[in-house]
Amino acid sequence: QVQLVESGGGLVQAGVSLRLSCAASGRTFSSYAMGWFRQAPGKEREFLAAIDWSGGLTRYADSVKGRFTISRDNAKNTVYLQINSLKPEDTAVYYCAAKNTDFIKRYYYTVPEYDYWGQGTQVTVSS
Repeated sequence: QVQLVESGGGLVQAGVSLRLSCAASGRTFSSYAMGWFRQAPGKEREFLAAIDWSGGLTRYADSVKGRFTISRDNAKNTVYLQINSLKPEDTAVYYCAAKNTDFIKRYYYTVPEYDYWGQGTQVTVSS
């Protein structure tokens, strides 16, 4: 059993930056691939970024590439999402997700493939 807790969201002005955090329980965190998603009201959950268990491989949605950065600190059982130059269209609930990969190469997954999800953190961007 793994618990994921997101934090770092809030109400911000367009153009500023945020760093979201996802703290995970469990001593096997280092074997989990991690992902970030977001969901706006009435919309499907949208893939943003993924990172492998070692932190050496990353993948981004085309819509956020160059502006979002995913990273992890396995010693702290935490994954991060750095968001720069926030736009009003970034307004959504941001979720982190974990998949137990048993140290395999694959590190990006679809929504139903992830094993665990956090409760989400709200990001609201005003103009």
